[in-house]
Amino acid sequence: MPSRGRCALPPLLRYPTVDELAARAAALAVRGSGDVRLRRVGVSRAGSPLWLLSVGRGARQALVVAGPHANEPVGGATVLRLAERVLADPRFTVGADATWNLLLCLDPDGLRRNEGWLSGPYSLGRYFRHFFRPGFLEQPEWLPDGAAAAALPETRTLLRLQDELKPTFQCSLHGVDVGGAFVELTRDLPGLSRRVAHAAARLGIPRELGPYDSLYWPRLGPAVYRIPPPRPRDLAAAITEAAVESTWYHPHRYGTVTAVVEAPMWGVAAVEDDSPPADRDAALRAVSSALRHDAQLLERILARVRPHLAGAPDAARLLAPVDDYLLVCPGLAAAWDPATADPARPLPSLSTAHLTALRIAGRRIAVRTAGLLHQLVTGAGHDPTGALPELDGLIDAWCADYQEGCGARWIPVARQAEYQARVVFAAFELAGRHAAEPAGARSGESDWGTQPVVPMHRE
Repeated sequence: MPSRGRCALPPLLRYPTVDELAARAAALAVRGSGDVRLRRVGVSRAGSPLWLLSVGRGARQALVVAGPHANEPVGGATVLRLAERVLADPRFTVGADATWNLLLCLDPDGLRRNEGWLSGPYSLGRYFRHFFRPGFLEQPEWLPDGAAAAALPETRTLLRLQDELKPTFQCSLHGVDVGGAFVELTRDLPGLSRRVAHAAARLGIPRELGPYDSLYWPRLGPAVYRIPPPRPRDLAAAITEAAVESTWYHPHRYGTVTAVVEAPMWGVAAVEDDSPPADRDAALRAVSSALRHDAQLLERILARVRPHLAGAPDAARLLAPVDDYLLVCPGLAAAWDPATADPARPLPSLSTAHLTALRIAGRRIAVRTAGLLHQLVTGAGHDPTGALPELDGLIDAWCADYQEGCGARWIPVARQAEYQARVVFAAFELAGRHAAEPAGARSGESDWGTQPVVPMHRE
């Protein structure tokens, strides 16, 4: 039997900070002797080290990337859980002839900017008032000008790792602030949707059956979607559709299958409702109208405060995502409105889950923008336009709509990380099975994606 207590660390009951991730990984490397190596593989724009924790010495390389989006810290908790579990059970290393390479955080600079809410208490208002996510061109997974022209040091580090390891399996760990769990794949892994459903049901996490991200993407199974091959698009389409050149597809040349695993912070039960809506067009008109109204309101506030932001700390970095969000609003509102939708690109058949996801997505753009504007005005040290009380009122009202109108409920960090770890193991095992076995030779189901090896801690 594997030694399940070996190298175990105290449980994480909240999201780890950048420094806590490094300290915990270093402790695992010391306790794990030669089975665990921790090395610096690069540095961020601000000079923070990018750490890679490797466990096992098998030929099959798995690369797991945490923290690609600054406001999605669940991946840090998940990679620590993965490391402990892989150390505790040799099925994941010796038994699979595998090495697990865990990149602790791809955007440590961005994660540090979220430390105002990271340690809790966890409330929607606290989260959005301290929320930070850089503009699209500063997000390290994207390759808007191709891999050769990658400008960010974090991006170049990840590309070097992919070219060095040539992983058979890559996983990018993401978080959904409000909504449900889903997975996006660069190629099909038959059986994964069943594993996702099992893990989500065991942990009380709703699956998102119609995410806004994958509205036009092929569905491989409930809550599992196929990422389309990258193609040239304008900036607005790149921001909203993610079907552009990225580090998800860069290692495709090596036969790598990439899984993007999304875990929700606040779950909404209705994102799992696959029933037909009572009045699809009325719901779409309401979502589009709300997005237009909210965007116009925020544009007016931005126009008032922008002239007074010259002295605000990092005003340019905070304004970049504000401008990105407001850039995409008109196009999204038009695409979702039955009266203005492009007939050459009609909306797919929409369930109640889809309409709930669109409602959440429209509100997400608005409340994130309001939160960033709140930080800009606060950082400027003065509010001559009286924007802060107005922004506070909007944030409170929109967070209340998430909780009372959508039924958003907090999911403890331990459950988020446990769900994500189970899906990673399931996808890893299926990727190996479907690469190694001929069609028709696969039978039975492993318990990798369903059975806990290290007990889940309560919060």
